Amino acid sequence: MRQLRPIDLAREHGISSQAVRNYEEAGILPRAARTPSGYRAYTPLHAQALRAFVALIPAHGHHTATAVLRAVNEDALEEALRLIDESHAQLLEDRRTLTAVENALRDLAPTPPEHGVTHIGPLARRLGVRPATLRKWEQAGILRPGRDRHTGYRVYASGDVRDAQLAHQLRRGGYLLDQIAPLLTQVRTAGGIAPLEAALSGWRERLSARGLAMLSGAAALDAYLTARGQPSPPP
Repeated sequence: MRQLRPIDLAREHGISSQAVRNYEEAGILPRAARTPSGYRAYTPLHAQALRAFVALIPAHGHHTATAVLRAVNEDALEEALRLIDESHAQLLEDRRTLTAVENALRDLAPTPPEHGVTHIGPLARRLGVRPATLRKWEQAGILRPGRDRHTGYRVYASGDVRDAQLAHQLRRGGYLLDQIAPLLTQVRTAGGIAPLEAALSGWRERLSARGLAMLSGAAALDAYLTARGQPSPPP
């Protein structure tokens, strides 16, 4: 079998020879044989493993890509497949979250500018929920109403009403409170609904890019498994 030097593998991906050696030490590449003079002797199989690893990183992240290659090199194919399944499941969950946010924004009733504030009772009636529900959302970090400095009562400004409406839509979509709280934080960080709507387009593009990367990563991993002589799954 043709022998390759670390630099031969490194050049293809624009990395250093030391990085290739580090990948071997980490178990990402199978162990290389040594020449009589002690140098590593890589083969086309190592090159294929490195291609698979590089292709899996944008699809599943560095940590999962490393774990997948280690499992394959240890002949633990089921573990490698489990890790990939988990990553696909996470992508699907991310897509569902994005769809829920998009639907919630689309269904969100326009909120006219409010120069004053409202209180928990009127807001609860407006949403068709109980005041206790709004207090529960506050405890979960979804709502952050102010307080009237004279009475101590909760007061909801226009931004709070917007957050309550969005949370209500997401709850109707089946989302849990601990899933909604970070989304509302994104709304506040973005400065409102309009900037978040613009950000959703970029979010969807990133998910699509990751999905396509998973296809490329699967092809590269399949090529490596074939090169290793890994048995193909039954038809």
